Amino acid sequence: MTGVLYGTVALVTGASSGIGEATARELAARGAAVAVVARRADRLKVLAEDIRTAGGDALALDADVTDEAQARDAVERAVANWGRLDILVNNAGVARLGPIVDGPVEEWEQMVRLNVLGQFYCVHAALPHLLRAADDGPRRVADLVNVSSVSGRTARKGAGVYSATKHAVNAFSESLRQEVAGRHVRVCVLEPGAVATELFRHRTPEVQRHRTPEVQRQHAPEAGRFERLRPEDVADTVGYVVTRPRHVAMSEVLMRPSEQER
Repeated sequence: MTGVLYGTVALVTGASSGIGEATARELAARGAAVAVVARRADRLKVLAEDIRTAGGDALALDADVTDEAQARDAVERAVANWGRLDILVNNAGVARLGPIVDGPVEEWEQMVRLNVLGQFYCVHAALPHLLRAADDGPRRVADLVNVSSVSGRTARKGAGVYSATKHAVNAFSESLRQEVAGRHVRVCVLEPGAVATELFRHRTPEVQRHRTPEVQRQHAPEAGRFERLRPEDVADTVGYVVTRPRHVAMSEVLMRPSEQER
């Protein structure tokens, strides 16, 4: 444990795998107590136990953040357990690739609920606590990291709705950044490129039907044409963002695999 974040409390959504899991471990290694949030309670339990075994402090909170009441309850349970909240990492998300023409609307709704509303609900619930943490020790600053994507910068054919959700995250984050900048709540939008996670693996038969060879070629990183980022790479970046001096804010971070062109 490095202790850089000793005395702080972090909450990480989508923590049952991938970027969220790696970020929870990273923040715990830097000294933060970490609330890990996701729907897969069994995985969260293992993660929390691993963190505690390594000398950290963790709380497993199974919740579906697309439900506003559950998102708010997860935040409140973390605060009730430790008395504060200093860092929120909004990582939970899903990607469903395919055309817009004749696309499966139910998949669009799922992305909007999780990628957009889920993040919004968690931010709304966490902001009062983050603002209080920024007025208090040990750092007198609080951090909100919204995980977006390179797709939040450039729309690509075959990823229209996914890109739309990530553009929404970027716009929301920038507006909020301006709103709370003077109160020492730092808002960062993090935009990873291709990452080796489960993000694109869980697809319904309907989505698979819409993933034409053209769409698959456009999203070549999934086919392993180059080495993707690892979850730990993104987690390390989150750790860097939230440990800057109080007067330094990393408002936007774009990161890609070195061979990724777009």
